[in-house]
Amino acid sequence: MSTPSSPTAFSAAVAAVRAGRPLDEAVDELLSQLTREERLWLLDGDLPFWQGMADMMTHGYNLTPYPMGRVERLGIPGLLFSDGPRGVVMGQSTAFPVSMARGATWDVELEERVGTAIGLELRAQGANFFGGVCVNLPRHPAWGRAQETYGEDPVLLGEFGAALTRGVQRNAMAVVKHYALNSMENARFKVDVTADDAALHEVYLAHFRRVVEEGVSGVMTAYNSVNGEWAGQNEHLMEGVLRGMWGFEGVTVSDFIWGLRDAAASLRAGLDVEEPFRQQRAEHLAADLEAGRASWDDVDRAARRILTTQVRHYAALTEPEPPLDVVFGAEHRALAREVAARGMVLLKNDPVGDAPLLPLNRDALASLAVVGRLADVANTGDNGSSDVRAPEVITALRGLTEALPDTRITHVADDDPAAAAAAAAQADVAVVVAGYTAADEGEWVGGDVLADAELMALFPPPGDDPAGQSFAAFMAEPGAVESMSGGSAGGDRASLRLRPVDAEIIRAVAAANPRTVVVIVTAGAVITEEWREAVPAVLISWYSGCEGGRALADVLLGDADAAGRLPYSIPATEEHLPYFDRDATAITYDKWFGQRLLDRDGHAAAFPLGFGLSYTSFALADLTVSAPDGDCFTAVVTVTNTGSRGGRHVVQLYGRPTGIDAAADDFPTRVLLGFATVELAAGESARVTVPASTRPLRRWTPGGFVPASATAVIEAASYAGDPGAVTAPAELALV
Repeated sequence: MSTPSSPTAFSAAVAAVRAGRPLDEAVDELLSQLTREERLWLLDGDLPFWQGMADMMTHGYNLTPYPMGRVERLGIPGLLFSDGPRGVVMGQSTAFPVSMARGATWDVELEERVGTAIGLELRAQGANFFGGVCVNLPRHPAWGRAQETYGEDPVLLGEFGAALTRGVQRNAMAVVKHYALNSMENARFKVDVTADDAALHEVYLAHFRRVVEEGVSGVMTAYNSVNGEWAGQNEHLMEGVLRGMWGFEGVTVSDFIWGLRDAAASLRAGLDVEEPFRQQRAEHLAADLEAGRASWDDVDRAARRILTTQVRHYAALTEPEPPLDVVFGAEHRALAREVAARGMVLLKNDPVGDAPLLPLNRDALASLAVVGRLADVANTGDNGSSDVRAPEVITALRGLTEALPDTRITHVADDDPAAAAAAAAQADVAVVVAGYTAADEGEWVGGDVLADAELMALFPPPGDDPAGQSFAAFMAEPGAVESMSGGSAGGDRASLRLRPVDAEIIRAVAAANPRTVVVIVTAGAVITEEWREAVPAVLISWYSGCEGGRALADVLLGDADAAGRLPYSIPATEEHLPYFDRDATAITYDKWFGQRLLDRDGHAAAFPLGFGLSYTSFALADLTVSAPDGDCFTAVVTVTNTGSRGGRHVVQLYGRPTGIDAAADDFPTRVLLGFATVELAAGESARVTVPASTRPLRRWTPGGFVPASATAVIEAASYAGDPGAVTAPAELALV
């Protein structure tokens, strides 16, 4: 949406700011023209609650923008919400690979291009507010919505969230979520997460801080409570940390429907907008103001932030209005394919005969067996609020069929190890596609939620409202809960392993054909110990978006290098992970998870953070490091492609604080500081600059951050703990 062409109070404010008037002056003048009723109107959604719920129930989630605080009299456009993050949820948009797949590219420039495409599709369809910058840290890989975030490390999360924000905000306001400590799905409406200040600032808030510094327009609070107070009315998090410590100047918004429990308390605590409908604030806030439970100063504080965010965005908007045909256009589909291929992670590629099995030689491939229930399924991720309804999804089977028109391809979809083995025995190569769907992991609204009296008390009484009566009747029908959540059973994963029948099929196929590739569809870590040794090649393809099948063919056939790197570690056993109870009502988060926990406890990862094979090989040499400038420094390292074909490498920069014992000092022995990608032809070398931060080398104290040690060893590596890492000749001074 653009600024209205006819003169209005809002467009005058925008024009004044563009002409050089201070933003706060223009906003104060605009605010002064609002009636008290209009100021309250800014603080929640515009749709009546039961109308909005009925529309969501009968037509679907977020098919068009959810308007919040639009004031037509003054031309205030309001916050016109569309969800994400794998694309624009509205309409029929481009389904990009899920965020975790994009994190596996380790390429922030590529993510910024995705953000630009999303912003264009969002704006073309009438929205201006993108709720899809998800940077929650998946403390445990069973988290059902791990697909919506980028990886296990705060640096990776922060840089990717910042990149998506930069891209989106060329055309729309970006919103980072869910603030904070949201990494349990089944218990998200009831769990109280306890974390001390050190864990909060060193780990769970660090990436939010980075995205705020990038200039994100909005912050969405989480459903869960943090240290005893619901996130949507947590004054310490919103006013203390977000605004007081970090200087955030944008707008805070609740998560949908159950994102706050007390209208007045949320306003006092610093929550600006209740999303997405007229709900608790519309019902209670006027009386709360009358009774003194909140003040008009609180209202004006929120209203000023809401107006400031919009005026700032439209005053900075320089991009022309995009045409509607940009949505799911050829350029964005090509980008989705590029991203999907770049993110696929090759975990194993053993020789079969005299060469590694992958890439496959299409000219020598007369027959191919494609095995698995997921091989010909449009499986782009969960069916919850992040679902993107792309008009077409290219499955693995279709992608391979298109890429191999002269190859005889046999597909076995049934869970039948014998049939799969028989097909594999008659083929030159077998590809087994296994993993998860929305039934296994994803957003979840279970029956106990809609039977929870405390949560249902947050709904306004239906009274005589026909929409409210209709909703009540709907909820009495069988299957209503599943319909509300898009049919996604999802939730937190019950297991980190493939189904037993998948393991049987893999072993049977591998026994019948030594040239077997296993392709894993997943978001989080999958433990593969019971079958991995049986096969020569394993590739993680993720939920790979609308062009995923073509991207898979690109990687398997070597048209694209295997360039993805794990955005998290994969343990050898569940026992090496933090405690996790998906039904918990209370849990404590400390600093220890993922690669950091494995390092502390001396457990070797099955695959460490940052791991991934290429179709070529790389060597690192001659690392130099600049002196820190504030929190930032740069490293420069020589990368050489030592193989026989072109490829792409990810240089990862790690810091090892000197004299640290992880258990005794409650601080990791190795932390990621930065990363960069480089593409090189066979035999080519390049000096690669890696931007990095010293923040992960600092610990939190009551007085703020201090260095964990006086110096740190800096190493450039291909993954965490890489024995081929090169070390800077001198330690980096931190004090």
